Amino acid sequence: MFDALTDKFNSVFRSLSGRGRITEANVSDAMREVRKALLEADVNYQVTKQFCKDVKDAAMGAEVIKSLHPGQVMVKIVSDELTKLMGPVDPKIYYVSPGPTIVMMAGLQGSGKTTTAAKLAKLITEKEAKKPLLVADDLQRPAAIEQLCTLGEQLGVEVYKEDGVKDAVKVAKNGLKYAKKNGHDVVILDTAGRLHVDEEMMNEIAAVSKAVTPHQIYLVCDAMTGQDAVNSAKEFNERLELDGVILTKLDGDARGGAALSVKAVTGKPIKFIGMGEKLDNLEPFYPERMASRILGMGDVVTLVEKAQEQFDEEQAQKMQAKMAKGTFGFDDFLKQMQSLKKMGGMSSMMKLLPGMGAMKDMDIDDGEIGKIEGIVHSMTTAERTDPDLIGSSRRRRIARGAGRDVQDVAGLIKTFKRSREMMKMMAGGGSGGMGALKKMFSGGGGDMMSAMAGGGMRKVKQRSKRKRQPRKKRR
Repeated sequence: MFDALTDKFNSVFRSLSGRGRITEANVSDAMREVRKALLEADVNYQVTKQFCKDVKDAAMGAEVIKSLHPGQVMVKIVSDELTKLMGPVDPKIYYVSPGPTIVMMAGLQGSGKTTTAAKLAKLITEKEAKKPLLVADDLQRPAAIEQLCTLGEQLGVEVYKEDGVKDAVKVAKNGLKYAKKNGHDVVILDTAGRLHVDEEMMNEIAAVSKAVTPHQIYLVCDAMTGQDAVNSAKEFNERLELDGVILTKLDGDARGGAALSVKAVTGKPIKFIGMGEKLDNLEPFYPERMASRILGMGDVVTLVEKAQEQFDEEQAQKMQAKMAKGTFGFDDFLKQMQSLKKMGGMSSMMKLLPGMGAMKDMDIDDGEIGKIEGIVHSMTTAERTDPDLIGSSRRRRIARGAGRDVQDVAGLIKTFKRSREMMKMMAGGGSGGMGALKKMFSGGGGDMMSAMAGGGMRKVKQRSKRKRQPRKKRR
């Protein structure tokens, strides 16, 4: 996500390092590169022009603090301006009383609207403790109703549908009646999309909106379409008066033009972002966190929130006690790896850590976690509890059972022991259970990550140790 833009920004900041003062000349040079980077990222031209002007105005005359460098001052200024560009945003859904709260989803065909409706239902169920009803009101696309029913079944969320009916207004009204009768807090309408914005499409969705008067209208846009997403948002807003935009497929968007342009062009905030295909890959949008990711500074706040979702207070305290006593075993290690998978896996976690953006080319594969699990499952219960029992003969047996090399087993055990010692020291620091986990995720967790990455990290190290071939002497 935003890899090209992040690299360009970092290049600009490095060019300013070592300067004693931010001057008009060096700011102008920097803004020339920033402007080029933004345009290459498919950011709207007028948005780019205004953004560069705002950064330059904010930077002019700014003294460089003695302990900092001009590049660091510019990072702060650019971060603030990016946050302003994409915000302000309130990602909350405001529910009406008495309910149900009606949320209408609109968008072009192929934008991920139906899947996003299901993701939103999951988020509302788990984080808001609400009882949503999904209404299958996309009567144009073949299999749209079937897709929504399948997703609803996976989530345990009820779906209202009417087979053979072609009147979208009728289905929406009946769905609302059903929700009121059966005690649903929220109604999520999945409306029809088209391959492009046309009058027929706009008339139908406007009629549905007029019939049920939704409390929230969200436009679902494919972030990978760049300015096309922004233009469609503008056209929809002129007819529907949107309450917000949901950007899908943002994890696959290497440019970021839509995320940086949509708020400025339409005046409508990004409410949520889709960061993957799984049904829990829908996140509230926070401009300051996104600015931090774009500038390669990670997103520790989101990382800790994800950790807290997987580790409750009681579990964290038990884990801390084991760490303090040095009794943290491979079974505990497996539980942590399973939690990591739920958090999005190794690759997505790396992107949220400050400074880890530069390591994006390393050979770290989430598949390595499965290989580690295979090794651990080949151990006996006693060996998992006390890795010191594992001598050379046991390592060979474990390697055969897991279908791995003996070196893989030895490397995992060595890294695990080192990590356990680090955890013991960290857990003895006097902080609370969640505090210990926060420390593990936000500071000094490198050894644990090495263990998680397993063979992938070792491959990188091996490559870096290879000696360069001497150049042939010229005759």
